Amino acid sequence: MSLQDELTAIRRCVDDLARSLARLEQEIGGSGLEIRRVRTDADHLRESLALLSEAAPTLQQPRPRPDLVTIPDAPYDSSLWTDTDDEGLGARDRHAP
Repeated sequence: MSLQDELTAIRRCVDDLARSLARLEQEIGGSGLEIRRVRTDADHLRESLALLSEAAPTLQQPRPRPDLVTIPDAPYDSSLWTDTDDEGLGARDRHAP
């Protein structure tokens, strides 16, 4: 499924939820705290889905692939490691405390 198909399916589910909540409110009354909280949560879900739908075109753009770096299997030139301190061990002519 494409991203737009998924968003459409979710939108239908949220619409079904809103219809079910409306029927439930008619049956038990809409003044209770519990039903108001569920209604508010459903409204927030609808708003979040709208924001996600607006951002969908940018989400579908392919992400740039980072440049790959080839690491050779050949040993490194040993001259790269001369006249350097051994990291964490200090200089060669000094002793650790």
